[in-house]
Amino acid sequence: MTSPTPPLPHLALIGAGITSLTLSIRLSALQIPHTIYEQSPSLTELGAGLGFGPNAVRALEHIDPRLVETFNKTATFVGTPSPEGRKILEREGGGNEGDKVWIEFLDGTKQGGNVTPEFVIKAGNGRGHAAVHRGKWLDVLAGLVTAEIKFGKRLVDIIDSEGVGGKVKLVFGDGTVAEADGVVGCDGVKSRVREILVDAIHGKGEGKSKGKCGYSGKYAYRCLVPWDKAVEAVGEDRAGVSSLWMGPNRHLLTFPVNRQKERFLNLVAFVTDKNQTWSRTEASSLTLPATRTDALKDFEQAGFSEAVLQLLRMTQEKMDRWGLFDLADRPLPMFFSGRIMVIGDAAHASTPHHGSGAGFCMEDIAILGALFEEAITHKDLTVDTLGDVFAVFDHRRHERDQWLVKSSRRAADLYEWRIPGFQGPSGFEKMKADIEERQEICWGFDVESAVKEAKGEMYRGSQR
Repeated sequence: MTSPTPPLPHLALIGAGITSLTLSIRLSALQIPHTIYEQSPSLTELGAGLGFGPNAVRALEHIDPRLVETFNKTATFVGTPSPEGRKILEREGGGNEGDKVWIEFLDGTKQGGNVTPEFVIKAGNGRGHAAVHRGKWLDVLAGLVTAEIKFGKRLVDIIDSEGVGGKVKLVFGDGTVAEADGVVGCDGVKSRVREILVDAIHGKGEGKSKGKCGYSGKYAYRCLVPWDKAVEAVGEDRAGVSSLWMGPNRHLLTFPVNRQKERFLNLVAFVTDKNQTWSRTEASSLTLPATRTDALKDFEQAGFSEAVLQLLRMTQEKMDRWGLFDLADRPLPMFFSGRIMVIGDAAHASTPHHGSGAGFCMEDIAILGALFEEAITHKDLTVDTLGDVFAVFDHRRHERDQWLVKSSRRAADLYEWRIPGFQGPSGFEKMKADIEERQEICWGFDVESAVKEAKGEMYRGSQR
């Protein structure tokens, strides 16, 4: 007589952003019961463009094939090189007609209306730079989520009951309490679950300092420029290609995005902050009000070209200044404790300079979903084995996720000529090689093999 299948544990997902909703879709496919708790009164997603590399798309295939199909219909693929970029590829012996580029890199300090790249980095997917509008993608995910989302639930504390089969209690700011068998923190850069996790690892009270992201020393202006104005500023060939304008302590990234049947140039202007506008230890808000004049002043002072300044003049008068926070200075020693874990930005918040933060979050979900699936196959996913699943996830993901956090900081310093030997035009060849190597680590991740290896680790040598 076969033993009955144990009931699957009920999970609480904290946060209702892109990571949480994507994980929810995977959990529902596995019939794992769960509830999503979100502190905001409705679904919101800040920011404009969201980059997906080839590793992200491979991860989506393991999460839910519907996501890949929808992504292909929704994303803007920008990969055809500019005429100048094509010439560079031809000189390097890689000028095939079908070649696609990731980004064309320009010297942003060359005066005049210079729009000629110094070097080009090919795309890792044969299709070019792929981006979706964050809000649009969140709507896509929300349409596929079947789990209950409870809004207005600001997490205050988690109490992990001791003993076999005990419940985890979640305490919210509105005075309510909920129970679950396990908690997955998907609550992003300002994760409360991370703070609670650090308390569990290091001792009560440590989460308020060691569990917070630190200021990376850079901020960014983010804008959408109307397409006709972008073309007026730099021409259609340049506006139509993902471009990064390098310079001392500054860089500017532009690429086209589609939004509600209209085309825009997504513009992100990064600045190394000598004034430390945000404290390195605390931030009540990740954004501060700013103006077009502020952005222009930052880039004028650094000697950027008229082409860059003209783009900035095409932005709206009022904008936000985004502080870039990450976990480079305070990496988590592990992503779980007991039946509490963090995933995505809550686990490894990174600066955006590889364009791979979302992709690594998708990798996380692909691996965690595979581990849940393997445990279910063995009739072994219970309240008391959740910690085992979380432990294997941590072992499979921790090193790679932490690498991204550190490498992204280095990438920004390369773009801004802050590393000796890579400064200015004389360092472009070395810079290109360094960036290509790092992007290959991001893009070349073999999700299929990683899933198989993670599943194999779950029960290797186990007598369960």
